[in-house]
Amino acid sequence: MPEPAKLPINAGSPLRLGPQPPIEPVVASPTSVVERLELVLREADELRNELNALRRRDETLNYYMHRLDEELRLAARLQQDFLPKTLPQLGPVHFHTLFRPAGYVSGDLYDVMRLDEQHVGFYIADAVGHGMPAALLTMFIKHAMVTKEISGNAYRLLAPGETLSRLNSSLIDQNLSQAAFATALYGVINVETLDVTIARAGHPNPLLIQTDGAMETVACEGPLLGIFPDEKFEDIHFQLHPGQRLILYTDGVEVAFTDDGAMECQQWREELRSRIDLPCEQLLHELAAQIDSESGSLEPKDDLTVVIIDIAA
Repeated sequence: MPEPAKLPINAGSPLRLGPQPPIEPVVASPTSVVERLELVLREADELRNELNALRRRDETLNYYMHRLDEELRLAARLQQDFLPKTLPQLGPVHFHTLFRPAGYVSGDLYDVMRLDEQHVGFYIADAVGHGMPAALLTMFIKHAMVTKEISGNAYRLLAPGETLSRLNSSLIDQNLSQAAFATALYGVINVETLDVTIARAGHPNPLLIQTDGAMETVACEGPLLGIFPDEKFEDIHFQLHPGQRLILYTDGVEVAFTDDGAMECQQWREELRSRIDLPCEQLLHELAAQIDSESGSLEPKDDLTVVIIDIAA
């Protein structure tokens, strides 16, 4: 059966359904035009007022941010003033340090002080967290650390374990509103005999570098500071020899040499072992340069401190 014939479709011509009425122009009345103009002007005024309010708020925030920045800078300089200006270098015993806060101020603290003609005390501490709360806690630790008892013309040097026990009691007696605890390691070295006594409070164990470059851990038991009262801290005695180095550090050093922020002791020790033959100043300089070259170095994960006790050969 033949299909019906299809009519051609002209796509270019419009479809006309019939005659269309003419479009009349809409003429607005003068009153409606004025009302619309007034509405637009009111909205513009409201936007201008909101913009001015935002600008004033921004200026206020900038003022307080600048003020906070200046206060933090002053706090950082004040904390630096509490650190030793010079380190005692007595006989063959030389001290070297690397101190790197994660922000303006640090939750790390170290000190080296001459106790008498023969003995030098040294400690390193790490308050929980970092920033201003941790920095304030380190200031308390510095002033609560008792290393010597003086009675008349006589004095007694406190054993490191006793010093940490008293510091622990001082922290707990403060009855702080928030959990505030710290790790620390305190030691005394006789600069003539090179006898060393240390005690540890939850801090990373120090590393002993032998004259042949071998690295050993000086194991010492001790709980955290500021957790439980009447804690006891064990004293460890050992002898240093010319050419050896004793390295104290905070756990921020271990974190600095990892990509994911995990506690990885091995990588930090490998970096140290590869530079073990360098002079102490150069060793610390290269460690700092290596840390700066790591990814994320502009936003450090934690404060870090290294103290090296170098026994001259």
